[in-house]
Amino acid sequence: MRLENKLAVITAAASGMGRAGVELFLREGARVVAVDLNAEALADLAATVSAGDGRLATVVADLGTEEGARNSIHEAADKLGGIDILWAHAGMPGPGPIEGLDMAHYQKAMSLNVTSAILGAAEAVGYMRKRQGGSIVFTSSISGLVGSMFSPIYSMAKFGIVGLGKSLAQSFAADGVRVNVVCPGLADTPMKTGFTGRGGNAAQAAENEKRLLSTVPMGRLARPEEVAHAVLWLASDDASFVTGVALPVDGGYTCR
Repeated sequence: MRLENKLAVITAAASGMGRAGVELFLREGARVVAVDLNAEALADLAATVSAGDGRLATVVADLGTEEGARNSIHEAADKLGGIDILWAHAGMPGPGPIEGLDMAHYQKAMSLNVTSAILGAAEAVGYMRKRQGGSIVFTSSISGLVGSMFSPIYSMAKFGIVGLGKSLAQSFAADGVRVNVVCPGLADTPMKTGFTGRGGNAAQAAENEKRLLSTVPMGRLARPEEVAHAVLWLASDDASFVTGVALPVDGGYTCR
């Protein structure tokens, strides 16, 4: 098993890619703390996925706040007895056009997409140093590699996550802590409609999805587990000499 006895924290873990990651990490031998704002969805995750062996615990936290982002890491570390792996996956689509920008919506998006990742890494790296190494994986997006005309705020935030990962990879290398970034394309998750649904109706959402898929050489959405497998590799010792990478998982979108 690729993560046997590893201590892993996954944020935004109650659905989509995060949930797929919890399931995969457990199968690969890790002990996992799943962090999410949705207490009901976390309870369902624990009831559905847990084998009753104590290897899965949950933390309810609002990662869009400083207190939630910082304290969730310490609570997770207390439950696990340390941290080897952090998958900082929390994010949201945020505003669309910048004209008439709702600043409260903007601040919420930046807090969740960027600040939560910064604070999560800042709190987790100390635990990793104590264990003489570790792995941090941030979730960015193809919109962090190629500008998005539909989601400029999201794209700005996700470009920032790529820069953060490349910078921290250098800062933390001497501590044996690797930092990488996964950049998914449009995926079949609950957050998909936050992007395709701009326009206000089902017909427009379907047209938006069709247009987006026409730009993907493989011609389909990513499955959550495909992204989770990429993160598994980045987090595992199989990638022991890999740091500072922004890995697209996008069906060929960014190779055009």
